[in-house]
Amino acid sequence: MVYVTRGLVTVLLELAREAEPGEVTANLAVTPAGELSGAESLPADVPVFTDFYLPGSGGAVDAVFGVDLSTPSRQTQGRFVSHPQGELAVSRTDDLHEAVFVAVPPWEEANLAAFDRRGRRRDLTVVDAEPPQESIS
Repeated sequence: MVYVTRGLVTVLLELAREAEPGEVTANLAVTPAGELSGAESLPADVPVFTDFYLPGSGGAVDAVFGVDLSTPSRQTQGRFVSHPQGELAVSRTDDLHEAVFVAVPPWEEANLAAFDRRGRRRDLTVVDAEPPQESIS
C-alpha cells in the first residue's frame, strides 16, 4: 500500500496539466503518518508521501554556494512522472525509485497510479492529512 496526501496529488496533477504537452518529473519525499494532522487512523510509522522537489530548483544558490537545494536533506523515496502521450504505466525511460507515481491526461486523481521499482502497480490510498509546517530559521 502506498499513501499520499490529497494536497500533494492536487499539486502534482496541476504541474502535469501546466506542463502539457511536455512531461514533468519530480522527486517525492515521505513523512511518517504520526507527524501528520489528519492521519491518526494510520500507524504512526507508516510513510506518507507529502513533499515534492522539482529538478533544478535552487539552481542560482547551487551555483553560488555549492549547495543542492533541489534535493531534500533526506533521500527521496519516490518519483512523479507525467506521461502526456503515454500509458498509465512505468516506461523504460522513467527514473525508478521505491515508488513511482505516473499520471496521464485528463489530469485527474483517477488517472494517477503508483508502481514499485519493477513497474508493478501498487495500491494507492489518498489521505486527507497535512504535513507539519516547516520554517526556515
